[in-house]
Amino acid sequence: MVSTAETVAVVVVTYNSERLIPDLLASLGPGLEGIDWHLTVADNASADDSVGAVRRLAPDATVVEMGRNAGYAAGINAAVAKAGPFTAVLVLNPDVRLTPGCIGTLLGTLRTPGTGIAVPLLVDGDGKLIQTMRREPSILRTLGDAVLGAGRAGRYPALGEVVTEERAYDIAAITDWAEGSTVLFSAECWERCGPWDESFFLYSEETDFALRARDAGLVTRFTPAAQAIHLEGDSRVSPRLWMLLTLNKVRLYRRRHNPVAAAGFWAALVLREGSRAALGKTPSRTAVRALLSPSRLREQPGPRMVHPNG
Repeated sequence: MVSTAETVAVVVVTYNSERLIPDLLASLGPGLEGIDWHLTVADNASADDSVGAVRRLAPDATVVEMGRNAGYAAGINAAVAKAGPFTAVLVLNPDVRLTPGCIGTLLGTLRTPGTGIAVPLLVDGDGKLIQTMRREPSILRTLGDAVLGAGRAGRYPALGEVVTEERAYDIAAITDWAEGSTVLFSAECWERCGPWDESFFLYSEETDFALRARDAGLVTRFTPAAQAIHLEGDSRVSPRLWMLLTLNKVRLYRRRHNPVAAAGFWAALVLREGSRAALGKTPSRTAVRALLSPSRLREQPGPRMVHPNG
């Protein structure tokens, strides 16, 4: 049973998400059954009627209009700041659909001592497993990805960042971090590790938050008994988004390592993306050009970038 003392602040960041909102909202009641919860939506200046859809379908929700495309982390921070009292925060992408009882199960996981973040098993719209568990980025794992490919490298903890062994998703586990579409974290975790770092704009912000939580002694736990559906965005096919994802990996690594190690990580990423570019992959060509541009590595992401669900 879920304790009546639990109150979950559900936080959603929208950007041209009107078509996704009805199904997301319809899934919240069953997904949070038996739990006291409230919804806050931060909208990053959508050009469609995302705000209107939320206000029509969830009139009790708090809507924060950002006034610009401020990024995913900024939206999360603004929504949490405007949310009512909470014991936990549930961050959801607009293209997530909760299954019945999902969050009650995650709350149980969150009560495990030393836990700051709980994440569910995710499947796509066709019911196929999404490999969401991640290991901390490293030079060797980036090289492993470049040489073996993410699928093969991920079978070996030392060689792959993405956990690709499907049997690993059958059991509860501690993971360094997990993809950020469906994340439940405790109020304690927010107080000790928040807010999310807005300088990333999009991508690596969830990595940064989970690693900082781990540094503070609060781990991320994967819980396959809790399940949700993620329709997923287009970072793997959009050259611009893939470039941002790649650049933010370098920025994050630089913040956590010395300059020599950071240079090695950058070189490994150039090798990985260069090998893919040689095979004709346009997103990797764009990423390589950005990695070789000192100005692009220095600059902060700006509002010209779009949300992957836009």
